Amino acid sequence: MSYIEGKVIIVTGASGGIGKATAEHLAKEGANVILAARDEEELDSIVSGIKANGGQADYKVTDITKKQEVQNLIDFTVERYKQVDTIINNAGLMLFSKWDNAHVDEWEKMIDLNLKGVLYGIAAVLPQMKKQGNGQIINVGSVAGHAVGEGHGVYSATKYATRAITESLRKEMSVHHNIQAVYVSPGVIATNWQDEVTDKDVSEVLGDLNEVAIAPEHVAETIAFAVNKPSNVMVNDIFVTPTKQNW
Repeated sequence: MSYIEGKVIIVTGASGGIGKATAEHLAKEGANVILAARDEEELDSIVSGIKANGGQADYKVTDITKKQEVQNLIDFTVERYKQVDTIINNAGLMLFSKWDNAHVDEWEKMIDLNLKGVLYGIAAVLPQMKKQGNGQIINVGSVAGHAVGEGHGVYSATKYATRAITESLRKEMSVHHNIQAVYVSPGVIATNWQDEVTDKDVSEVLGDLNEVAIAPEHVAETIAFAVNKPSNVMVNDIFVTPTKQNW
């Protein structure tokens, strides 16, 4: 039995990488998927591909660092589908840098996207899920939310925080309101994230990580595993990493 078929699922950061792979995978499994990201051209192309393969998808251009745009995303989904079964807070930014290079602007970008963006998604969707009497919030974290390595102190801080948020949600919303809270921890994924890194002093770290990276489709399969559960069963902390990743 599939618990994915017919669900209304929002995926942020859906214009590429893990988000794109997850949206496509869930659509193949019969979900109604709403893709959110800033790049409308990419979103339109992905949605067209999903529909061409017999899936159901829509998109809403959304900058998750803007609270009202996230609220608009939820409103759009409810207006079209009357419910939100799952939101996958996936959009994120990983910018490695050394502390003594003080890339403060990049720290702020990661806090805005990785942390505030998740909080905005939670705040916007909770009233609808409480009204429904059920729902699922999946926060895509990182192994960096469990262990800190050289060059990614601020990134790790945002992922540790997201993990804490998810656990708090579980204790309040899962237990008392039947709203599942799931934290997924990917390891190194081949999403070209390293292209955004500007600090040249972390080049050795990047090179080592790229050698073991796995495809985003493996994370999509893991997320689908969490989605494909009845409302009384929750998988709330999942790792999916390259076999050869040593942290």
